Amino acid sequence: MKLLVGLGNPGRGYEGTRHNVGFDVLEILSRRAGSPVRRSRFQGDTVQTTLRGCPVLLLWPLTWMNLSGTSVLAARDFYKIDDGDILVICDDFQLPTDTIRLRSSGSAGGQNGLSDVLSRLGGTAVPRLRVGVGPMPAGWKSADFVLGKFAKSEREAIDCLLERAADAAEEWAALGIQAAMNRYN
Repeated sequence: MKLLVGLGNPGRGYEGTRHNVGFDVLEILSRRAGSPVRRSRFQGDTVQTTLRGCPVLLLWPLTWMNLSGTSVLAARDFYKIDDGDILVICDDFQLPTDTIRLRSSGSAGGQNGLSDVLSRLGGTAVPRLRVGVGPMPAGWKSADFVLGKFAKSEREAIDCLLERAADAAEEWAALGIQAAMNRYN
């Protein structure tokens, strides 16, 4: 089984924000799988399904972005999933909104939710899919920017980007990180 984690913040006030694109990608994947019933587990919402014939667990941590590692660690340990079989999907305001980037390992790059996941799992060899939500305008604080909603003029481009990110996540689940990186980076 593979674990796909979408990072975001719970609650209606955070829906549609840049910081919640990880949740949005999981919503697309869940819809593509026929919208299976969600269960409340591991301090989050989960959907157990298949993507391209590969069994997966979709996990929406409900611990708030900066504490996401608690939820991910609980799911990983329960299912005994290798860190290389976890994909963390998160926003990145340093990438433009037409860009996604897959990596097999590395630093958190300033993304606090990803930082907490890496810290709690005890290493940096965790694949991640960064979804570009930038660039951040000059003079903005990063927290204000990522917690802001997309402008109506950005919505069509963002929706296309989220679909592309979901495609990349499916490719990762079915064929692995290298194949997904080769196709989507």
